[in-house]
Amino acid sequence: MEFCKSITQCLKAGPLFAALLILCCRSNATNTKPDVYLNEWAVEIYGGNDVADEVAAAHGFINHGLIMKSKDFYRFSHPKLKKRSLDSSYEHHLNLLTNEKVTWAKQQNAKQRVKRDLNFDPNTGPNDPKWSRMWYLAPSQDPNMGVVEAWKLGYTGQGVSVSILDDGIEHNHPDLHANYDALASYDMNDHDNDPMPRGTLTNENRHGTRCAGEVAAVANNGVCAIGIAFNAKIGGIRMLDGDVTDVVEGLSLSHEYDKIDIYSSSWGPDDDGKTVDGPAKLAYIALKEGVNQGRNGKGSIFVWASGNGGRYQDNCNCDGYTTSIYTLSISSATEHGTIPWYSEACSSTFATTYSSGSRRHKNIVTTDLNHGCTESHTGTSASAPLAAAICALVLESNPSLTWRDMQHIVVRTAKPDGLHTRDWIQNGAGRKVCNAFGYGLMDAHAMVQLARNWTSVPDQKQCNITVISAEEIPKILKSTEPLKVSFQVTSDCTAGQPVERLEHVQAELTLRNERRGDLTILLTSPMGTTSQLLEPRLYDSSSEGFTKWAFMTTHSWDEDPHGLWILEIRQRKSQHLGTLSLFNLVLYGTSESNWPQPPTSATTTEPTTNNATIYTETQTTV
Repeated sequence: MEFCKSITQCLKAGPLFAALLILCCRSNATNTKPDVYLNEWAVEIYGGNDVADEVAAAHGFINHGLIMKSKDFYRFSHPKLKKRSLDSSYEHHLNLLTNEKVTWAKQQNAKQRVKRDLNFDPNTGPNDPKWSRMWYLAPSQDPNMGVVEAWKLGYTGQGVSVSILDDGIEHNHPDLHANYDALASYDMNDHDNDPMPRGTLTNENRHGTRCAGEVAAVANNGVCAIGIAFNAKIGGIRMLDGDVTDVVEGLSLSHEYDKIDIYSSSWGPDDDGKTVDGPAKLAYIALKEGVNQGRNGKGSIFVWASGNGGRYQDNCNCDGYTTSIYTLSISSATEHGTIPWYSEACSSTFATTYSSGSRRHKNIVTTDLNHGCTESHTGTSASAPLAAAICALVLESNPSLTWRDMQHIVVRTAKPDGLHTRDWIQNGAGRKVCNAFGYGLMDAHAMVQLARNWTSVPDQKQCNITVISAEEIPKILKSTEPLKVSFQVTSDCTAGQPVERLEHVQAELTLRNERRGDLTILLTSPMGTTSQLLEPRLYDSSSEGFTKWAFMTTHSWDEDPHGLWILEIRQRKSQHLGTLSLFNLVLYGTSESNWPQPPTSATTTEPTTNNATIYTETQTTV
């Protein structure tokens, strides 16, 4: 029998087939908590808002309008359903899908999203300016993030807008108010223009305000701390203090993408060592649309915290936000250049900034709720905003940079020396890289210098190679020996366009075994760089495996992709057989192998000289 060619045609086959279809279309995300369904749907309808109103009215829904400006996805709610339920509404979902004007619909479920900070005992210290406590910006810190040196060149984030996607920001804080950008802000939880955090006795909604201060706390005002980009505009998207759905994430990641330059996200799926989750349909579209259309076509910069699952041996390649090619994933280093106990390692991490370590290590100083100040901001939550602020300095130095330009500049300037781990390797392009720190510590001074005379990287090309298809007999994975799949990449790509110089590499796998946490996955490039795509996760006892999951590595950046690739999968302890039934290799990069770096014709912005004199040598010591 020929398989149905559309949702409507499938539904005509009967209710049993429809139910099976709905089950088959569920996300690959695997969580330990039961789903909570809301009375909201995301619905794809072509023809405009009037048609969407007509569909909504026909089935008792309310149309709340477009989710993303340039896409035909609408947010519907049904007033007669419970706002939250453990059961999905099959009847109402089926009513939408059977409407010939509906091409796709998804009932929204609340997603588990956690802020990537750590809850240590507060240690706020005296209520006075904290510059002398900001060890991570001091020129004497070794290795150094080069922030003060970038300031001396005159770069302070002027003209750049950064938005913190979190639990809101206290925008009337005396260290934030002068830089607050209302256009870069919104409350997705209460659906209004004010992202002020909801007050509680425990101040649990402090996270976004802390992140905002790291970026753009006002300089020389006698209050608290100094943001790295202290002349940038700072906004906040309040979206974590309520039900986090695909609609909420899609709206947040696409909010005012022509006005917001950089989105900073210090949150993600549970860092519990057993969750596999990532962007659903609308969030994925928002990320892709952001890099293609944001910043007037130059691409939004999405900075993401790599995760705090170190204590659970988690791996950030099981987090689809940090493994996205559209995000700049940032990990943490302690003041001594060591790996923090909470930090997750994986091959998708680009680079590192400072954060806390053990209780003996210093933390990050920043703004806090109730017009306060703290010296105890922690986790990869603290690292991502520092990276976003450094990116703001870089965009000021060259506003013409694209989202891929920023990634190239990070790779070329990050400093591995002084960061301590045993897994540093040198890739085929001669750069040191590792799972714990990516390419090393971000260096604002080196980045702005390189950016000032940078010519944009050539257009991105994508080469898709199906190594093992779903129609083939699955490869068997045994516990006694590794499964190795070798294949040649030639100049002719089976799908897509030729890639001569690599950027991101994805291995999309459908992989089953009795215990998912026993798996180790390695990918070796033709130039001999071995990326560890996955390492064993002690707490992951799931038997669900991975379904078309895209593991990503940045470790072969700038390499030549032609030649022999080797995928190796190992099992630990398990005596059960596993199967590999799908393997797609996706190569991203450029078709030009020798484009100039750095070129000489980029549009640059010279900073105003008055900003360069704010800090003196005596003010940079701690």
